[in-house]
Amino acid sequence: MTILKSKILDAKIHNLRFWISEFNPEVLESMFQNFLEEADFVILNFSDYHFPVQGYTAFWLLAESHLAIHTFPGKGCSYIELSSCNQAKSECFHKLVKQSKLQVDWNKAAMEISLPED
Repeated sequence: MTILKSKILDAKIHNLRFWISEFNPEVLESMFQNFLEEADFVILNFSDYHFPVQGYTAFWLLAESHLAIHTFPGKGCSYIELSSCNQAKSECFHKLVKQSKLQVDWNKAAMEISLPED
């Protein structure tokens, strides 16, 4: 019999939102898959969709929450959003993006913490 240990997590989500100039689906999928793996996120599932006219959306379901990518080829950019309950992994992912060759336009303070209202 396997006994699973669990812990109660704080209701706290680390959000990282930004725009980049890269919008090639193959480049984005490979690059962000690598970032997730290097940050030690646990990837549970991956799904993507190529829209018939233009655009691409990719979604990674993580044990720690999710990562989404939405491309806007007509504008020459993509929107990236990571939500995670794991601060250390989120910070590692943030560092990897900052160290990459991507041209990044950070939304606000880049990393935000969302908490429920009491």
